[in-house]
Amino acid sequence: MTYGPAQSKISWYRSPIDRAVLAELNQRSDLFGLLQSLGHLGLLALTGAAAWFSLQAGLWWGLIIALFLHGTFYAFLLNGFHELCHRTVFRTKFLNEFFLRLYSFLGQYNHVYFWTSHQEHHKFTLHPPDDLEVVLPVEFTRKGFYQTALINPSGFFQRLKGVVRLSFGRLEGEEGDWEHILFPPDATEKRQRLFNWARVLLVGHLLLAVVSLALHFTVLPGLWLLPVLITLAPFYGGWLLFLCNNTQHVGLMDNVPDFRICTRTFILNPFVRFLYWHMNFHIEHHMYAAVPCYKLGRLHKAIEDDLPPSPVGLVATWREIAAILKRQREDPSYQHLPDAPNPVMG
Repeated sequence: MTYGPAQSKISWYRSPIDRAVLAELNQRSDLFGLLQSLGHLGLLALTGAAAWFSLQAGLWWGLIIALFLHGTFYAFLLNGFHELCHRTVFRTKFLNEFFLRLYSFLGQYNHVYFWTSHQEHHKFTLHPPDDLEVVLPVEFTRKGFYQTALINPSGFFQRLKGVVRLSFGRLEGEEGDWEHILFPPDATEKRQRLFNWARVLLVGHLLLAVVSLALHFTVLPGLWLLPVLITLAPFYGGWLLFLCNNTQHVGLMDNVPDFRICTRTFILNPFVRFLYWHMNFHIEHHMYAAVPCYKLGRLHKAIEDDLPPSPVGLVATWREIAAILKRQREDPSYQHLPDAPNPVMG
């Protein structure tokens, strides 16, 4: 399928906020960036160590529990990667670039591809064909959830297939398709960076597997677990990420210039909010994308009176989504209009 040129810039509605308050919220902090980034990696180190200890002690039930927790926490590297792509986590550029590449490698993400696509998502949120990162309507199945929640082999092979394809310098589709729009023939330097990072991922994770297995059979029995804790970790235990990440736009309105009615904010407990890199404040993130994730809660309070009511907790949020999806199955043209003050429809 081919797509036309991007439309003109959308005049987005943004909730009013004092300029001095917004300027302060836009300030990045190396301290808070390190607390968020190293805190998340520290959780992975703890669950990885618990898995290693359980393996060495022959506690297979302990290994299964540790791996489940490890996969649950590991999945949220996606959100750290997303924030680091925005370059808003650290004040110091070097720290942001270092952690961006670290998170990109650990999660097997291509930051060159993602950021090129994600900029379009922010400029043209839910305005196809200029935003094809998220396209409504979105449908979910129990099979898809259970597969993601437990073990997702198809996700691993799809990710591997994409990495291998880009490693060989091949874009998907043909002229006019999404990847060719993002990386046109004249974007030579950007294409090269895209392909080079895919090669880093392919060679790096292949070496990790080969060296770990070699050492397992010669020096350190049990080291086969290392690729399971790193290379395979994005593909098991993704239940909580599924429940958090899939709330962002599902069931809402497309082709409107108001983030309050095409994006969803909901309230989480502090621990899951930390894991999710505060992306439960998704209206706020789209509205003022330069605000670091760890300040989105303060931004929410500053503009709360101009936002729709925010459901509290995942259960309440998914009850709302389930009701919307049920109505959409009955009436495919239905889109939910959140109760925002004076919504801007066009």
